Parts: sequence; C-alpha cells; structure tokens
Amino acid sequence: FPSGGMRTTFEARGYTAWDPTSPMFLVESENGRTLCVPSVFISYHGDSLDQKTPLLRALEAVDRQTVALLKLLGDVDVRSVGATLGVEQEYFLLDRDDWAQRPDLVLCDRTLLGAASPRGQQFEDHYFGSIPPRVLAFMEELEFELHRLGIPMKTRHNEVAPMQFELAPIFEDANIANDHNALTMDVARKVALRHHLVCLFHEKPFDGLNGSGKHSNWSLVTDRGENLLDPGRTPHQNLRFLTFMAVCLKAVHDHGDAMRASIASANNDLRLGANEAPPAILSVFVGDLMTQIIERIIAGSPSEGTEQFIVDMGVGRLPQLALDYTDRNRTSPFAFTGNRFEFRAVGSSMNCAGPMAVLLGAVADATGRLAARLKAKLDGGARRDDAVLALLREAFTETAAVRFDGNNYSEDWRAEAAQRGLPERRDTPAALGVLRDPARVAFLREQGVYTEVELASRYNIAIERYIKQVTLEAETQLELLRTLVIPAGEKQLAATLGAWSGLAPAGDAKATAAMREAVTAGTRALSGHVERLSATLAEVMGAADELEKLLSGANGGHDEAATARRLADSVRPLMAKAREAADRLEHLVDDELWPLPKYREILFMR
Repeated sequence: FPSGGMRTTFEARGYTAWDPTSPMFLVESENGRTLCVPSVFISYHGDSLDQKTPLLRALEAVDRQTVALLKLLGDVDVRSVGATLGVEQEYFLLDRDDWAQRPDLVLCDRTLLGAASPRGQQFEDHYFGSIPPRVLAFMEELEFELHRLGIPMKTRHNEVAPMQFELAPIFEDANIANDHNALTMDVARKVALRHHLVCLFHEKPFDGLNGSGKHSNWSLVTDRGENLLDPGRTPHQNLRFLTFMAVCLKAVHDHGDAMRASIASANNDLRLGANEAPPAILSVFVGDLMTQIIERIIAGSPSEGTEQFIVDMGVGRLPQLALDYTDRNRTSPFAFTGNRFEFRAVGSSMNCAGPMAVLLGAVADATGRLAARLKAKLDGGARRDDAVLALLREAFTETAAVRFDGNNYSEDWRAEAAQRGLPERRDTPAALGVLRDPARVAFLREQGVYTEVELASRYNIAIERYIKQVTLEAETQLELLRTLVIPAGEKQLAATLGAWSGLAPAGDAKATAAMREAVTAGTRALSGHVERLSATLAEVMGAADELEKLLSGANGGHDEAATARRLADSVRPLMAKAREAADRLEHLVDDELWPLPKYREILFMR
C-alpha cells in the first residue's frame, strides 16, 4: 500500500477490518508477546489497499460460479466451493559475515557482480546430498517456531543450487495458506539470524545458478471434501473432472497475459528463459495420458451413445491418474500434476495472493462462460452427458494452442508459441502493459476481484516498484565499480608494473646469457598479463562511465512507462555488460586484493 495512484500522500489514510476466516496468532519478542490479527486494509472509500482483499473476492467469485456449474452437471447438493493452496518456498542461506561484506546483497538481496565458481551446481551433489548440519539446525528450529504458530510444515530438502533449499507445508485453504506463507518468510529471516545466517528469498541472487520460485499448488474443493481436479471412480465424476480441466485450460488461454502480469517484477524477470519455470510465455502442461484423452474427445464421434463412448475412450479408467501417472514438466509455468495445478511462475519473494487472485478470477470467468454455454445446450433439449461432452469437445478445441508438453526453455518453442498466437512478454514493463488495457482485464472487474481504480493503482505501484528496484541495483553496481572493483584493478596493475620493472637487469654487461633469456621470457609473460589487465580494467571503467551517464538521463519525468522501458532496454543490458567485464577482472586480480567475498567462498558453507 505505497502512496500513489488512488492513495495520494495528503490523504494517505487506511482502515483495517479483521479477517475472521484466518486464525489470530501470537508473536513473541524479547520483552513480550503481540497478538496479531489477519486483516484487510482499505481506503476511506472502501478501495483495496492490500493483497488479501482481492484474494478473498476471487475466492467468492470461484465459489459462486463453480457451484452454479456443478448444479448444471448434476451435483445439486454442493453448497460451496473453495480453493486449496500448497506453497513450495525456495530460498538461499548465507553466512551473515559474507553477506555483510557484500553491499549488493545488503542493499539489493542479490549479487550484482561475481565470477562463477569453478564448482557450481554441475555435479548436482548439493541437490542429492545430505543437509549440512548448520542448515539442519536452522530448519529444525524454524519448523518448531512454525508449528507453534499453527503452520503445518511438512517438507524440507536441498535444492539444486549450492546453499539453496526448500520448505513446503501441507495444503490449506488458499487464504490461510497465503497468510501462513507470508508469516513463514518473516519467521525464517528471524530464525536465520539466530544461527548467524541470512535467509534470501530473492528470485535470482546468484548469476549462473538456479533461481528461486514459490511454486503454488492449487485445486478446487467442495464443501463435501471432493477435489474437483482429482479424477473420480465413475464416468460422471470423471466427466466433471474433465469439465474443470477444460475450465483451467480456458482460464489460461483467455487470460494468460493477465496471469503473466501478476507475476511480473524486476526480480522475477531474472528467472526468465532457464533455471526455473520461465513465465514469459504462459502455457499448460497436462501430460501424455491427459493429452491422449483430450485429443480423443476432440476427434471422437460417439455413435453408440455418450455413456458407452465415455467408457470405451478410457474416461472410466481415469483413477489411475491419482497414482500420479503424469510426470512433471519442470520447464512448464503451469503444470497439471495428478490432482492439482502447479503455478510455477510465481517468484519466491512475492506475496502469492496477487497471482492467486488473478488466477482464481480467470477460473471464475472461464467457469461462468462454460456454464452459460452448457445451460444453453441443456435448454435446447440435449441430454446432460451429451451436452457436457459436446462442450468439452468445443472447449478443448478452442484452447489447444495453450497446451504444450515440451521444453519451455527452447528457442523452437518461442517460435511455435508465436505461430500459435501466444504472447511473449519478456520483461515487466511489457507484461504490466496488459493492466492498462480495459478489455484484457475486464474479467477481473466483472468477477468483482478488482475495481477499475484498483487496477490502475496496481499498475502504478508495480511500474514504480520496477523503476525503483532497477535504479537501486544500477546505482549500487556503479558504487561497487567505482569504490571497490576499479581500485582493486588499479592496485593489481600497479603491483604488476612494479614486478615488471623489477625484472630489468642492472647492467647487460654483467648479466649472463641465461639471465638475459630469463628476464626476456618473464618480461614477455608479464607484458601479456599487463595488457589483459589494463584492457579489462579499461572496459570496467568505460562501462561505469556509460552507466553513470545512462542513469543521469534515465528519468522519464512523469512518464513512468517510458522510464521503465528505458531501464529495461538500456540500463539492464549495460549492467550485464559491466558485470561481465568486472567478473573477468576478478580472475586477473590477486585474491588478497579482491575486496568482495567470492562465489566459491559464499556458496560452499559446511
């Protein structure tokens, strides 16, 4: 709820209202306890200033639309439908002393410089290895503290990158799960400090290593405890399951650009393209078996009657999916995993209420539209199963473009996605532009998730945050180059030139032929080193000058979209160029002269 948009500085008031659906809890400090009450935060006029209110609205929209569709499907005794959520939280742990010596980590939560360590994640020894004892002590204390707060933590393990880890709770109601995730992040930071560690939730703290996500596993559940994304034991239950599979496909197909905007940030942009699920192109993975069934529904023509066709085509045998028949596609941003969908594109530092509100708003919209089409078929006299199967055939055909089970990292997929008409918005300024298009976000207003003024405010806040974050990183990198990296390079150059001059013999007449040969060889070797060192140092100095010039002209005044675009197109590429030169310089400077803890020193704590 920063000032700006609908909440101007001179009237920056806000009001809280308790959320009775999420439990209160006590937070203990050194000198007492504080009662914390999960609450919404609204303006004087009732507009949402928080993340929780839109999520609660989206849950209401899903309940309303899903119950209506279920009644058309014959489930007339369902009174309510909610969403469940299980959040896989990835994070890095660093020794506090190393963190304190890196101004980029202190100010920006990520390294803006740093040459790759010879040993990174290529051996996968961290991922498959045992948890380091110091880390395990942190994890055990964290789990104890979370248990005291009622957070049902279930999973702990190493992740792929060195010093990267993951924790995950048992799934809960989506609203409570989101509150618990926000609380988990807060507690994890505090517990880490007690172990002289720092817990980083940044999406990409180390270049060249895996980034961190907040994989959001979600589903829809009735008041009778039935998971609507879990295949059943009867043809009717599986027709219902396929209907909600079609709902999810339609939600991503129709509103993938809004979902992309919901997970856009300066941090998450750094994950695009590899290392974790890339959210630049929103596609859906359903697996081989589901693909076969969907294609058979699209191509089939039930000549012997719908019920027999359903059994013959294998819908009656869908329960085998409950055995997790479908392997996961770790490159997919939105993957079906047996009885739920996993929204893998959410960034690790984000509050997942925002992405979940947009996702559930899209699901509510898709549910309402398919329900209206089904009702029209039933009103036209079609039998229920015939009408449902016909609707599935239409929906699966219409959403075929968004289904993709291959490698989302590949260049071939980018070309294929363009042919399919799927948008690729590769950075935050491009992704956030969707929020300014009334037609593309109309569904969020229609479903009551956001008002028009709230959507405008969300855009203003997000684009402003992008500008502030990238500007902070660029200014921090410039300071590192000017005050640490370039002086280290100059010291190395002076020391090397001193050694070079010291090789010159006092007098050739007194030197033997062997000495002259050794001096010549040493001078030649040092000459090449000096040349590389001075050239690389000049590159770093030139990049610093260029970055400083760009930053002085990066302010686009009140046109924040133009400023963000300039930062994305000019400043970030130049930062990458400066980093590449500085990282090469790191390999040319003596270890005792380099002023920053190196990757090999930070990432292999035992």
